[in-house]
Amino acid sequence: MLDIQAQLFESQDIRFGPIDHEKDPDVESKWTHDSEFMRLMVTSAARPTSAAMIKKQYEKLEKQIEEDKNLYHFMIRAKVDDRLMGKASIQWIEWANGNGWIRLGIGAAEDRRKGYGTQALQMLLRFAFAELNLFRVSAIIPEYNEGAVALLQKFGFVQEVCRRKSLERDGRRWDLYVFGLLRDEWQHQATK
Repeated sequence: MLDIQAQLFESQDIRFGPIDHEKDPDVESKWTHDSEFMRLMVTSAARPTSAAMIKKQYEKLEKQIEEDKNLYHFMIRAKVDDRLMGKASIQWIEWANGNGWIRLGIGAAEDRRKGYGTQALQMLLRFAFAELNLFRVSAIIPEYNEGAVALLQKFGFVQEVCRRKSLERDGRRWDLYVFGLLRDEWQHQATK
């Protein structure tokens, strides 16, 4: 059984928060200059983006959130100093079927592989299943993102689709995986 008193938007080291239009564009712009981060986050071509363009993207994103009502976007922040560490979202929600797609990423290389992604995914899944009452969530992950594959499997996600050789990076073709997790599978994991 879930604890109704548990914080929805905080974990041990991080918290979910809104976009800070003054500080966040500069930070996220730096992430777009990191090809490793970009290739882990997006399957489209990586390209550096200015802080001004990031700010425009935030405005467009917030308008989409308000109009579409099927997207939840969170900035991942360090609890200790409120610095931006990453971003997480539940998107493409089909309310009639209880389905949604998740994405998350830890931006700065020095913040990766320290457990922040695990904490963020735990909060994101709790929000998806306990707050939004979704039945299933899915994630699309490139084959070469071994860290994300391991993280999803740690939470009980099942690989449901393999889009063979559908992504090209540096002259090599990679598979693109679709993972899924059902609410009862999440509940079973959460009670362990």
